[in-house]
Amino acid sequence: MSEQRIKGIGVSEGIRFGKAFIYGAPAVEAAYPQRIEPEQVEAELERLEQAKRQSAAELKTIIAKTEAKLGKDKTAIIEGQLSFLDDPAFYGDIRGQIKRKQASAEQAVQTVLSQLSALFEKMNNAYVKERIHDVKDVADRLMSHLQQIFYPDLASITEPVILVAEDLTPSVTVQLDRSIVLGFVTRVGGETTHTAILSRSLGIPAVVGTGAAFEQLSHGEELILDGTDGVIVLNADADTRSDYEARHQEEQSAAGKLEKYRLLPAKTEDGKLIELAVNVGMPEEMRDGLVEEAHGVGLFRTEFLFMNADRFPDEEKQFAVYKQLAEAWKGKPIVIRTLDIGGDKELSYWDLPHEDNPFLGNRAIRLCLNEQELFRTQLRAIVRASAFGTVKMMFPMISSMQEFRAAKQLTLEVMDELKEQGITFDEKLEIGIMAEVPSVIQLADRFAKEVDFFSIGTNDLVQYTLAVDRMNEKVAHLYDYFHPAVIRSIRSLIQAAHKEGKWVGMCGKMAGDPLAAPLLLGMELDEWSMDAASLMKQKFTLSRLNVQDSAQLLSNVLDLDTAEEVRQHIKAFHAAKFSD
Repeated sequence: MSEQRIKGIGVSEGIRFGKAFIYGAPAVEAAYPQRIEPEQVEAELERLEQAKRQSAAELKTIIAKTEAKLGKDKTAIIEGQLSFLDDPAFYGDIRGQIKRKQASAEQAVQTVLSQLSALFEKMNNAYVKERIHDVKDVADRLMSHLQQIFYPDLASITEPVILVAEDLTPSVTVQLDRSIVLGFVTRVGGETTHTAILSRSLGIPAVVGTGAAFEQLSHGEELILDGTDGVIVLNADADTRSDYEARHQEEQSAAGKLEKYRLLPAKTEDGKLIELAVNVGMPEEMRDGLVEEAHGVGLFRTEFLFMNADRFPDEEKQFAVYKQLAEAWKGKPIVIRTLDIGGDKELSYWDLPHEDNPFLGNRAIRLCLNEQELFRTQLRAIVRASAFGTVKMMFPMISSMQEFRAAKQLTLEVMDELKEQGITFDEKLEIGIMAEVPSVIQLADRFAKEVDFFSIGTNDLVQYTLAVDRMNEKVAHLYDYFHPAVIRSIRSLIQAAHKEGKWVGMCGKMAGDPLAAPLLLGMELDEWSMDAASLMKQKFTLSRLNVQDSAQLLSNVLDLDTAEEVRQHIKAFHAAKFSD
């Protein structure tokens, strides 16, 4: 077969070679009868029972491995799937279809699945509706054994592979073993989805958003994955493979050269120290040595604590997590963001109404101000944790002064409650906001008088400034933080904050992009927070930059009209700085 290339979005850099491992439910390929003869019923029930035993054994193996690797609390979903195999409304009904209607085992599984899907779809409770995915997974597993079709799961991966999936949830992504999963490819997704963010944090090369071309990938075929340029190569010819092997070698060599910057401070060639921090959302992102490599945590995403639970975590559970984080960073600053749910992030156990435009709807701080008991619980936990380290707190998606003042007032009330109860905390706790909505940029001079700091979330700021849905593959090419409007917005915010003596951080993807480094240096950004994999690259980049040249570059770029012009101008600047 001739060489084929599939283009997607490279969300985590790196070149990898390996066999495709198709992850997800198997396609139902083998033909099966819809009806059986009455004398075949007992044999058909036994065939179903055998498929059940095999499915249960697989699920128990997955539970054991998940518990050993991630802890007991991460096994709840799989244990729920296991319970369906003894559920009268599922497995009992399948048996009933065989006994009463002489349906084949396969037809019985499909009939019950269809009935339950229709029933669940009518329910208003989001958590219950989500359970149909678990039912389908169990049904697919039964079908695979009935038809003897390979059913893939993470537990069955025994040799290095490139994972290929329709999509990967954040909870699945964090289970990926980097020694086994060399990289992954998905049909859907974009560079700012949480799966993409986690892939960068975990250092797993990935290409997402491959679209219809995804269907060309087959289990077991040799692939070349290029997470840097967003390309998958099938049936690579000798010249292509040789070229990628040479690039892979260069990549490994460059990684070796970067190693010497791991424990060094981030410093420009003219001696300016830059605060490089990390974005963290899950314990799996806290690799050994990270505390020594980074200035602190510029963004702790508390939503993952909620997303990886089957109910709202109470005050004590949240406090334990925030306290552990504060202590682990040994006095270095950590910025904890309050719950940022909505948009592309949902909680299966929270029955929120459907919204046509969730990114513009009841999300983040809006949702928390509408659910004040939930918000107060989190505020108490964060404020209590401030006694154990240098904790700062920020509110996401603030769009008006009223929202900030309301959230801060609740925080002050919580502080008063804790003081009355004799619970210690940092009474000088800094309270800031995410700058990710254009209205905050326009009112930056007013906000700067009241907030303690800003953290620029470029992932959403770009989306809202350019009116580009960052989850929509069809407009992904319009999503660009080098757009002059975005650059001007960031610069104006930093100037307004500095005028009031307030510091500004950035925790979006732009902060970890070496190409953006001279612009951010020229803007005098105070804190740069990024995925851990970007730290050494940014330290190296900064070591070759100086403030004066970067400020001149910024001045030149501000006169340009398009993102492509900006990008080409910066690339020319980089070429001159990194010519050796």
